[in-house]
Parts: sequence; structure tokens; C-alpha cells
Amino acid sequence: MAFHPGISSVRVTEWLKHIRVLAAEIGPRGSTREGERRGTQYCAESLTRIGLAPRIDFFRSARSIYAPHLLASALMLASFVVYPLSGRLTAVIAATLSAVALLSDLMELSFRDNLLRRIVPKGTSQNAVAEQKPRGEHRADLVLIGHVDSHRTPIIFSGPRWLAAYRLFTTAAFVLFAAQILLYGLGAITAWGWIWPATIPSAVGAVLLAAMCLQADSTPFSHGANDNATGAGLVLTLAREFTERPLQHTRLWYALTGCEEVQHYGAIDFFRRYARQLLRPKTIAFEMLGCAGPSWLVREGILIPFHADAGMVRLAQQVASEHPQWKAHSTVVSGGNTEMADALRLGIPAITLSGWGPHGEAPWWHMVADTFDKMDVEVLERAFAFTTAYIRALDNQAAG
Repeated sequence: MAFHPGISSVRVTEWLKHIRVLAAEIGPRGSTREGERRGTQYCAESLTRIGLAPRIDFFRSARSIYAPHLLASALMLASFVVYPLSGRLTAVIAATLSAVALLSDLMELSFRDNLLRRIVPKGTSQNAVAEQKPRGEHRADLVLIGHVDSHRTPIIFSGPRWLAAYRLFTTAAFVLFAAQILLYGLGAITAWGWIWPATIPSAVGAVLLAAMCLQADSTPFSHGANDNATGAGLVLTLAREFTERPLQHTRLWYALTGCEEVQHYGAIDFFRRYARQLLRPKTIAFEMLGCAGPSWLVREGILIPFHADAGMVRLAQQVASEHPQWKAHSTVVSGGNTEMADALRLGIPAITLSGWGPHGEAPWWHMVADTFDKMDVEVLERAFAFTTAYIRALDNQAAG
């Protein structure tokens, strides 16, 4: 670990302390689990100690990101079994089941309400939220989001080859499932005998998807140092920074969210509660900042793409070009999403500042080895410098 007692930055020392408490002392923080609750409580207490007045907002959330996809695969398999049973009638039923499964799964991937989201097992989670007024006239709001929870450690995240296979499989499964819907619809009209055996590949895809989901949900939760004690810890550290050196015209919202790892229930709840209170808002999400970067995302998504706000991207490029010593760069992510997507869906300009590499490399992403000893102080110092400069540049824009 690149930490030593003589570290010069007081802020980075404080940031490291938050990461250590969350990832090492509290440890794994599974969504809706006790570790997540303790992590949120720690965040609220940290905000209180610097003079803010945080509140804890409770909400109901799915307990697994994989459960909806397991249900979707079960529906696809059920449609395969039903199709040949009774001619056109069961062909119509099979086509309907397939369509419901795929449409619900796509809506889940875009964070929208759907049948699968309604029936998966739920638990209670929470956000810690605080706000801070600017020194001068309030002209804009900026939401700073870092999630508290950590992910499971499935085999699909165990290395670059597995990740590449996972990304290829998700695309192939979507194509196969869409083809199954079309073929079963055609079969309901024509009753052609070749249609059912032609969908054997989609049935195999559904079996593989179910196996992937079951394996993932059988694995332990990560300690979540890089993902995402770094993000939550940075929000807490920025709260200290801007309490002591407030912005001029921007009201800051500090959102320490739960259940990001199960499709962003915490961020969704935050914006449901507070979006109408926001004045000319923007959002910055923080992810995985302790081992590489800093970087900013221009695009992310699993099948459904989300693009960072163009104006916020231009400002990130400007700040990076003015300070090349921070080595900040743009990046894209496939096979994953951040909480900027939840702001973007509501029309709120958003960007994610992260520690992904220029080609989307994500150190220790959803791995057992995502532990506190992996933190790199030089990376943290550059990330903190870039982030604070970027936020103050946004505040200068609000003054115009």
C-alpha cells in the first residue's frame, strides 16, 4: 500500500480514514444488509461532526441485482416449454411470455419500473443526505453522490477475460431472446414445425443466464474499498472541504446512497424526494477513485447507453488540459452503470468522476481482493485536486 505517515495532504489523509472505516472496519456492505446500514450510519455521523444536519431516508429495495434477470431467464425457458404443447394457442402464450420477459429485463437495465422489479424479494435500505448553503446568493444546486454498498464477487468479474465473455454473452443473449419473440409470433400465425427447434439456442442462453445469476448470488460481498468506499469517502471529505471553504453560488447536496449495486434504488429514492427542490441542478457521481485515474465517463451502460452531459464533459476537458499534472482523462464503460444515469433520466445534467482507465479498465471491480491495502495515495491526491478544481469551476459557471 502506498500510504506513509508523512503524507502531506490533510484532506487525503481524512479521505483514507473514511475508506479504512468503511472497507476494513465495517467491511462488506451488501445492499439492504447490516454492513450497509452501519456504513450509512457512519456517513451520517461524519457529516454531523463537521456541523451539517444529515437525515437518513429509508426506502425499500431489491436485495439482488441478479434476481430480475434470473426471473427473466425462467420466463424465457417457460415459453420454450409451453410453445409446442397445443398449436397456435400455446404459441401465442409463449410469444407473450418471451416478450414480457425481454421487455421487463430491458426496462430493468434502464432503471425503470417493470414486472420483474415488482416481484423480486425486497429489503429496507437508507440514504444519508445533507445540504450546504453557499456563501453568497444561491444560484444553482450540485448533487454529489457516492454509494455506500458493495457488490457480490461473481466469477464474471474475476478477470479481464471473464468480463469480456460476460459482455459478449449479454449481447448474444439479447439477440437470441429477441429472435425467440419474433419466431414464436411467426409460429402463432403459421404453425411451421421448424420454429420450435430453431429456438433451442435461446433456451440454452436462458439456462446459461440463470446459471450465471445463481452463481453470482452465491458469492460473498466485496469489502468494497475501491468500489465504492472511495466514492462515499470522497463525498464526506468534500463536505469537510466545502464547509471550511464554501462555494460562492452553489448549494451542495451530499448523498451517501444505498443499494446502488442492485440497480440504484438509493439514487432513485433521492431524486424522487428532492428533485423538485433543486435549482438549475447538476450531478456528479463518484466511483472507484482509489487505484487509477482520475477520469470522467462520457458513456456507460449495459445494452442501454447513457451519455454524460456534454457541457460537463467540456468543462472536465478544460480543467484537465489546464492541469496536466493530474493526468485526468476521459473513458467509457460497458457492462456497468453509475448513478449519473439516474440524474440523466430526469433531465438533470450529470457526469461521473471515476478511477477507470482510458479503455474502461476497472481495478478490483466486484472482486474479493478489493481491499483497503490497494489504495494509492498518489492517485487519491490527483483525484482530490481534480475534483475540487472541477467543482469550483462549476461554481464559477453558476456565477455567470
